[in-house]
Amino acid sequence: MNSADAGPTPQLSHPIADRYLEHLTVERGLSENTLAAYGADILALLAFLDGLDVRLERCTTRHLFLYLTHLRARKLAAASLARHLSTVRGLFAFALQARLLEEDPSALLDNPKLPAQLPEFLTREEMDALLNQPDTGTSLGYRDRVMLELLYAAGLRISELINLVLGDFDPQTGILRVFGKRAKERLVPIHFAAQRLLCDYLEYKRAEFKPVCRHMFLNRSGKGLTRQGVWKLVKRYAESAGIRRSISPHTFRHTFATHLLEGGADLRTVQLLLGHAAINATEIYTHIQSGRLMRIHEQYHPRSTAFATSTSRRTGNKA
Repeated sequence: MNSADAGPTPQLSHPIADRYLEHLTVERGLSENTLAAYGADILALLAFLDGLDVRLERCTTRHLFLYLTHLRARKLAAASLARHLSTVRGLFAFALQARLLEEDPSALLDNPKLPAQLPEFLTREEMDALLNQPDTGTSLGYRDRVMLELLYAAGLRISELINLVLGDFDPQTGILRVFGKRAKERLVPIHFAAQRLLCDYLEYKRAEFKPVCRHMFLNRSGKGLTRQGVWKLVKRYAESAGIRRSISPHTFRHTFATHLLEGGADLRTVQLLLGHAAINATEIYTHIQSGRLMRIHEQYHPRSTAFATSTSRRTGNKA
């Protein structure tokens, strides 16, 4: 998230905002990246109110309307506006619950309308080509192949991949233990090919990196990989596979969910495998189910064109 969205002044602070960020850290256990994003948005609000010579505890709904108008004037996308508004609402809801404020000025604000965006995913052919790019004859290439395979086999977030440690994989059951957002644990089965690759990497290849930590995947110095490092690897292999679209490690997660649903998995199962707390987070993939249902309907409904055509071919009659 971009801290420059509304031009915040880093020196600004406020006791209520500080307590809210402390609450997010201690009570909700948010990651450093998420906390930094919340902090940047709060700084943006404080900077705007400071320009109006208004303290946070004196902020009204009118001031927040002006703030959103200010953000829209900066040509922010609807998603960015929604993000800022979510931060503002969280801040004031906390202040009201903690009895730091008597009213919530954000209660009457409307959400900006977000355009429906389907997740970017790879075709099966594209995924096969991408997985075959690393040179498994080298230690680095073998490591990369295993990482790409796990991103696709388990639908991992990049943070989940780089935070895997020794002991998170049970070779007897083929189950991967994953710690997702807010350190929530889930168990994800991986297919046999991914199991075999991971077992060979852990038994023979990982030691070649001369480990200095317990992370499963290591860089040349024997330390855990960074998000940026994995992102660069994905980009490089995508280019060598001839994939011209811009993809990221998260594309593997979207592809994992999409291909499961295409294969007949139900939405609830995909929700559990992805580690989504609520089903609505998984419903972005319902376009896959809708397409599959339409194909089934077209194939089997007696009044469908496809059914009529196939029947006429069998009987020799014109449709």
